[in-house]
Amino acid sequence: MNEPSKFLELLDGYITGYMPCSVGASANTVTSYKYAFRLLIEFMYVKKNVSADKISFEQLNCNNLSEFFDWIEKERGCSASTKNQRLSAIVSFSEYAQNRDFSAASVFRSSVIKIPMKKAQKKQRAVFSMQEVKILLQLPEDNKRTGLRDKVLLSLMYASGARAQEICDLSVGNIQFNPKGATLNIKGKGGKTRRIGIPDACAKMLQKYIIHKRIESKPDRHVFSSQTHEQMTVSCIEGIYKKYVHLAKEGNPSLFKDNSYPPHSMRHYGECYQMVSDCPQR
Repeated sequence: MNEPSKFLELLDGYITGYMPCSVGASANTVTSYKYAFRLLIEFMYVKKNVSADKISFEQLNCNNLSEFFDWIEKERGCSASTKNQRLSAIVSFSEYAQNRDFSAASVFRSSVIKIPMKKAQKKQRAVFSMQEVKILLQLPEDNKRTGLRDKVLLSLMYASGARAQEICDLSVGNIQFNPKGATLNIKGKGGKTRRIGIPDACAKMLQKYIIHKRIESKPDRHVFSSQTHEQMTVSCIEGIYKKYVHLAKEGNPSLFKDNSYPPHSMRHYGECYQMVSDCPQR
């Protein structure tokens, strides 16, 4: 049996151990980084006739890496921002590899840091107006099980400004209710924890929902579940947004003008709401 190359050996340690454990990267980040290396391995096989187990750091020189980034842009249709994400993943790994085997990875490291980031045109993010938020929050039918869940979820994302993944990770034990509202202990990017306050109306809705699910005495239970899993996924939240934005557009053709409103739209609005609610009243 052929032993894995030094490249694959270090890559495996980077993806399975260093990123999730030492860095504390989210599952989404690890998946994104994995895909960057899947593309690199595919490029080496398709364009350079080098199988994964034969890839060496010496082959990842400036010429081959430049060709790789041209390939993902021109043949794979990567946008400038996606191309930059793939480059960031490979730059990060090159530092990790050089620190663990300098002689093997130094050529790779010195080559990849010469590849420039590409200027990406910033897209204007879709942001809900106050009127649109009100319409959206009224759409879920809270007399139905999934409708109640969706209403609480959308309201909480609006009130907290939390990311979709953070809402997926939220457990009963992460919430402290108080007479004026509630505090969420949110685990964000890089494993960093922050505390977010939500107002009384949203807190009461959230508390009633937790009691309705009969999980108030189960601190490890996730607040939001899908129809098939105890913990909701980001793709499930994206589906919820897509559903209600579609309904909102149908009922309000003069509003909701943007083509797409991802969960980040509510987060951006929620962050503004947090800033306003934190300001002293005049």
